[in-house]
Amino acid sequence: MPQTDPPPHQEFRPKSVPESAGIFHRSYLLVTLGACALVFLAAFESLAVTTIMPLVSRELDGAGLYALAFAGPLATGVIGMVAAGSWSDRKGPVAPLLAAVGMFVLGLLIAGTAGTMPVLVSGRLVQGLGGGGLTVALYVVIARVYPPVLHPKIFAAFSAAWVIPSLVGPFAAGAVAQLAGWQWVFLGVVGLVVPALLLTAPALRGLNGSAGAGGDSPAAGPGPQGRPPGGLAKLALAALAALAVLGLNLSAAVPVAGGVLAAAAVAVALLAVRPLMPRGTLTARRGLPSVILTRGLASAAFFGAEVYLPYLLVERYAFAPTFAGLTLTGGAIAWAAASAIQGRLGTRLEHRRAVRIGSALVLGAVVLALVTTVLAWPAAVAIAGWIFAGGGMGLMYPRLSVMTLALSTKDTEGFNSSAMSISDSLGGALALAGTGIVFAAFATAAPSASFAGVFALTAVIGIAAVAVAPRVAVVPAAVSKRA
Repeated sequence: MPQTDPPPHQEFRPKSVPESAGIFHRSYLLVTLGACALVFLAAFESLAVTTIMPLVSRELDGAGLYALAFAGPLATGVIGMVAAGSWSDRKGPVAPLLAAVGMFVLGLLIAGTAGTMPVLVSGRLVQGLGGGGLTVALYVVIARVYPPVLHPKIFAAFSAAWVIPSLVGPFAAGAVAQLAGWQWVFLGVVGLVVPALLLTAPALRGLNGSAGAGGDSPAAGPGPQGRPPGGLAKLALAALAALAVLGLNLSAAVPVAGGVLAAAAVAVALLAVRPLMPRGTLTARRGLPSVILTRGLASAAFFGAEVYLPYLLVERYAFAPTFAGLTLTGGAIAWAAASAIQGRLGTRLEHRRAVRIGSALVLGAVVLALVTTVLAWPAAVAIAGWIFAGGGMGLMYPRLSVMTLALSTKDTEGFNSSAMSISDSLGGALALAGTGIVFAAFATAAPSASFAGVFALTAVIGIAAVAVAPRVAVVPAAVSKRA
């Protein structure tokens, strides 16, 4: 790119901000608060729904659609991610962000006023579209507003905004559902989303407009970051991947051909998602493709195991369900603490080293859960191990986000952010579907066999994450420190 062109991510930034400014400097304060509030509300809503859904299902006689209420938003979120990424690259992030928030609010209103389970699931599908688009659009806003040196800190704030609801969300949702009705768990969030969006309004001025023609961009043509032609083609591929993810989540309920359907769904999902990722992602090509792949593998290993840890404690160690869920609080606190630490360390902790340490910590925690299950060790071993898993995710996730933006050009920020979010969602979805099939397959064996199978599968995924982690890109100092 000619030296006369403005550096990426800079032209919309305030001119008078000192280089030492943090994310809470007065020039960034409102957008920091607004963006973190949006992330917080999306996280709170997700965790709250998990808490109240048994009550909703019983009241609406919707046991047959219980799984779809969770799988549906995950599937439609992939479509929202692709749509927001493509839209942001062409027109800037403001319109996609507003549309995503609008869809999210619409979904909340539909679910909160639903009188039947099918209507509630429809609202959840709309929520998924908005939630997926919201994540990607926010990433592009961050790339345009904050200098790269502040990216570790803002993503650490995002991690904290996501983790904090895991500490208070279930209790608050249960209290609201008991005192005012489960509908207000959905409707109450609506009144908080609009003020959060308004906080970001000052920073959104000037961000609209074309992201660039891309003719001089090294990522515009064929190459590691090349994009498939045509927005409709991308959306069609996203829809196909979403349907495959949905089918994979539902395949565990098929008693005979579940494994075959799961294998077919995985194949379809990977084929559909391949053009939506930087070239070489599925083959772990060194650089940005491995950054995207590591994100998906880490998500799969962590969340695939986490879902079954409370279940293990209830079934094998006779924990009360409430106490079993609280055992994950240590991991949530560790995630937030590690995110804050890596944000303070900044460039003193090299990105690739943070990713390698984080992936190793996640793998170690999953292995501890596996060994605890097989050898009947005290539950405290697995619980303590999950603290390390949370720390590993908090150390690794913000750095993967930082690397994705640092290795993007202005006209590929949306595409690459979308690819990272899709990898995150698909990784978790594939792992959860796989662990569900494994758990069901070993259900008739020894009591510990199902849990051992789950943790063994997620350990294999964790090994893959550790293997790919060294292949993530080394971000040049000029890119990491550029203001």
